[in-house]
This record gives sequence, structure tokens and C-alpha cells, in this order.
Amino acid sequence: MKKIWNSTIIRFFRNSPKTSIGVALVIIILLLTIGANIFTSIDPTNRFADEYHSSPSHTHLLGTTQLGIDVFAQTLFGGRVSILVGIFAGLITVFLGIIFGISSGYFGGWYDNIITTIINIIMVIPNIVLLLIVAALLDGVSPFLIGIIIGLTSWPWNARVLRAQTMSLRNREFVYSAETLGESKLRILFMEIMPNMLSIISSAFVSTIIYAITACATLEFIGFGDPLSVTWGIMLFNANKSGALTSGAWWELLGPISGIVLFGAGLTLINFSIDEVSNPKLKAQRIMRAYYKVKKIQAKSMKKLSLNNTMGRKSA
Repeated sequence: MKKIWNSTIIRFFRNSPKTSIGVALVIIILLLTIGANIFTSIDPTNRFADEYHSSPSHTHLLGTTQLGIDVFAQTLFGGRVSILVGIFAGLITVFLGIIFGISSGYFGGWYDNIITTIINIIMVIPNIVLLLIVAALLDGVSPFLIGIIIGLTSWPWNARVLRAQTMSLRNREFVYSAETLGESKLRILFMEIMPNMLSIISSAFVSTIIYAITACATLEFIGFGDPLSVTWGIMLFNANKSGALTSGAWWELLGPISGIVLFGAGLTLINFSIDEVSNPKLKAQRIMRAYYKVKKIQAKSMKKLSLNNTMGRKSA
């Protein structure tokens, strides 16, 4: 069984270059950020005297800022915070989406009407505008407060999709069988219906992480973040404030921009692969491409074999 499982995973990654590249990018960024203490011994808040705006060197791989802070150390430690904010917001979104989306689609009636009304109201509220208002009232917000706000305002999109999928599943035979056997409503919801929507849930989780990281970086870049925290967005804010581009200190922007782009690209590629696996049309297209590829190889082999037989008869 283990051998079959391993061969299936290897075959999947071999046949899906997008998945392989996406997973590789995400793993590399996670290793660099989580193991920041291993890859650098420099404190991300430590200032080096007489090393202001120094270019990349063997001592400082990505140079230093206007204040003499090591950019490489800030990139690693700041990425840890930004990614945690994205994961935190994604968990809130998925949890609330599952609770309200699946229960609304299964129970229906007045409960469904109330949840649907709440979903429609929250969906009208623009997240970025709400973040700006909260940040202005609080005179700046911490990264994790941004994650909470994003999670609390992003779940309706996921809940709406899960509600529609639950409504199509609740009339299936396996649900009727579970109800006939006397299984509880909670068990039917989370043991019978939810496993059939894992691809949708995982896709929503990945999408929310991407959105949360970019939204957090955007809010911090325009000056509504916590200036004392070390994140990719605060790094971009400080670089813009110190005129990094106009002074030629491009390395100040290289770290946070590379982190956001590479991590976002990796998650996007993984999201595409999840869609290919879960979407029947895309799955059928992939199977047909593999089928025609095999037929093409077989045709070439037959042609080569026929040519060899012909050459053998002529030589005889």
C-alpha cells in the first residue's frame, strides 16, 4: 500500500510541473523564514554603525537600509510574520466558511435565510476600505489584527460556495443512508458531506493566504501598519520613506518584493493544481492529453519497428 501511495504521488508531481514548481517555491520560502535563526545570526532590528545604505556584500547579503539594518535578516524574519498573518486569516476564513456554509446548505429553511442575508451584507463591505477605517481609528494596527479583520470579512465568499455544494450533496444516496441509520446531524455534516468538499476548502484556504499577505503588505506600505514590527510591508514602507529607489538602494526592495512574489506564485501554482484535480473537466483534459501522448509514442514505436523490419528484409 505504501509503495502504491508513493508511486502515485511521484507520478502526480511528474505529470504536473506546476505543482512541483509551486510546492518547491513554498517549501523554500517556509524553510528560509521558519529557520531564519539558522540562516542568519543578525538581529533584524540591530543597527550597524557606519554601514548605512551599504550595497550587498559577503557580510550583508542584501545590503543594509538607511538606518544600517541588515535587509536579509529583515526579509527572513519579516516573512515569518507576514506568512503567519496569511495562514491565520486563512484559518479564520475556512473555519467560518465551513461552519456557516455547510450548515446553511444542509438545514435550509429560516436558518438558511438568516445566514444568506448575513453573507450578502458582509460581501458588500469592501475589505481594504474597512481595514483603512479601522487603521485610521486605531492610529495603526498590528499585523495580526489585520489578519483577524481579513479573516472575519473574507469568509462569506467561501461560505457561499460551500453552501451551494452542500445543497447539491444533501440529496445524494450516501446522505440518505446516513440519516436512515440514525447518524447525528453533526456527524453527517462533518463526516459525510465535508470530506467531499476538501478540494474547495483547500483552494479557499490557499487563496485567502495570498490575499491576506498582499492586503497586509498594501496596508503597511501606505503607512497604516505598526512601524515597530518587522514585516515585508513595513520593509517596503521604510524603503519608500527613505527614498531607496531614488538613491539607488534597490536592494532594500529586492528582499520583500521577492518574498511576496515567489511565495504568492508558489501558492497560485498549487491552487491551479488543486483546481485541476477537483475540476472534472480539467481532469478529463489531463487524462486525454496523457492518452494522446501514449498513442503518439506507440505510433512512433510501431513506425520504427516497421522501418527496421523493412531494412532487415532488404539486407536479407
